Amino acid sequence: MDYRKLGHSGAVVTSFCLGTMTFGTEADEAASHKLLDDYFAWGGNFVDTADVYSAGKSEEIIGRWLKSHPTEARQAVIATKGRFPMGTGPNDIGLSRRHLNQALDDSLRRLDVEHIDLYQMHAWDALTPIEETLRFLDDAVSAGKIGYYGFSNYVGWHIAKAVEIAKAKGYTRPVTLQPQYNLLMRDIELEIVAACQDAGMGLLPWSPLGGGWLTGKYKRDQIPTGVTRLGENPKRGGEAYEARNAQERTWGIIGAVEEIAKARGVSMAQVALAWVAARPAVTSVILGVRTTEQLADNLGAAKLVLSDEEMTKLTDISAPTPGQYPYGPHGINQRNRKIEGGR
Repeated sequence: MDYRKLGHSGAVVTSFCLGTMTFGTEADEAASHKLLDDYFAWGGNFVDTADVYSAGKSEEIIGRWLKSHPTEARQAVIATKGRFPMGTGPNDIGLSRRHLNQALDDSLRRLDVEHIDLYQMHAWDALTPIEETLRFLDDAVSAGKIGYYGFSNYVGWHIAKAVEIAKAKGYTRPVTLQPQYNLLMRDIELEIVAACQDAGMGLLPWSPLGGGWLTGKYKRDQIPTGVTRLGENPKRGGEAYEARNAQERTWGIIGAVEEIAKARGVSMAQVALAWVAARPAVTSVILGVRTTEQLADNLGAAKLVLSDEEMTKLTDISAPTPGQYPYGPHGINQRNRKIEGGR
């Protein structure tokens, strides 16, 4: 795997990150440790978790692995998140100084470390003044509890507002955003990617395989069953399947991915991941796996470089389709394209 800068920071991480939402639920501790073993054996150095993953178990599992692997721990870049409830009290949620102070200390304890490399705000909090959150994060950097901070699931104006306030106050600025991003879900390109590029922030895409759709495991007009993300949750899975199955765009994208995969002799997952990894502003792609076989296949994307023709084919067929102003044919995106085309 190649190394990339973590946003505008001086730290470097591998182009594929090990996501650990499955740790403690879909993967027990032994299986989780094997995933970590294999990921680092491949040359990876970036691990992403969150306090709410398996109600803290994911962080604890990672912490015990780090303790038993001091060499790898020295090289590891550890990212976690805080924001969602880890208790039942009114202050056990959100991005207030009160909650984040406790959440960060609890994450440090579960991970059994004195310092977290990247601390991420898991979602926007409309109740807490952004100045309060940013001041806490700046203090946490100064105290040596975290190295950098970032956001997850923020929209364009959230990012722009936070960055400008941080600049004005002289606070440490955010370095990353963790959004959902894949060939099926490209709406972040309408504003969010531009906001991150303007701020020098790197993207850490989650769900790069579209919940498994881009692996080819789901078939047209065939309700998922068995050990798959949709098959194991019939009600939610059925609703999600029916909506996406009904879109011709879905099957056009899947068909293009399959065609390239067959021509290259690689898996569909590797093609989809290679496309995401090559997109502008992407720092590291988060892999959400439950087995070592899935991990090995996904990491094969690190060796796959799609041609310009292949990238164009996938990009064109999966283009987001905004309908109304200001994103439609007469909106700002169209004007930008004309300006760029005239340069």
